[in-house]
Amino acid sequence: MQPQFWHEKWQLQQIGFHQPQVNPFLIRYWHELRLAPNAEVFVPLCGKSLDMCYLAELGHHVLGCELSQTAVEQFFTENQLSYSLKPQGVHQYYSTEQVSLIQGDIFSLPTNATEHIQGFYDRAALIAFPEEMRQQYALALAKLIPSGVTGLLITLDYPQDTLSGPPFAVSPDWIEQYLAPYFDISLLSCEDVLADNPRFVNKQVPWLNEAAYKLTRKA
Repeated sequence: MQPQFWHEKWQLQQIGFHQPQVNPFLIRYWHELRLAPNAEVFVPLCGKSLDMCYLAELGHHVLGCELSQTAVEQFFTENQLSYSLKPQGVHQYYSTEQVSLIQGDIFSLPTNATEHIQGFYDRAALIAFPEEMRQQYALALAKLIPSGVTGLLITLDYPQDTLSGPPFAVSPDWIEQYLAPYFDISLLSCEDVLADNPRFVNKQVPWLNEAAYKLTRKA
């Protein structure tokens, strides 16, 4: 997906990928990371996700990265948060007390932007990319996550030929092939959530698995 695709989605508010509630797997499995309450947490391709509010309510300092300026501004507006704005290179930093969102392309984000994070959370980033770009993203994520830092990854998997993404199907085999070189991986849960996703039901997708993984960046 080229940047213009996502800019148009946000401009037209065609954002079916935005969840109107906190992700249940985040609530159930975040404690598995055993992070300090005030740990800084990185959220790639964060959109205007309410998951960031949940993380902030736990005491975390949230650092998000989002391509769309519209998404970033809507996050602060809809949550009634004032912010300061500071340009840094090709990125724009929107900051409030516990949440900082970097507006710009994650593929050009410098590694020093995330050098102090102690955790990360990916629900919408990995599954947003088709195969070729997903491999590029896996490498970019590995570069941005410091050694020893743990994160929660949530994926979707389904027969890709039954529905054109995004979200795209990410299989356990793909995780093993492209993430295992950089991360220690632990599967926390895998459940069929088809009944809770009308779009997939209406497209006659036969099954839809949502999985939660704990990832730890290797040295």
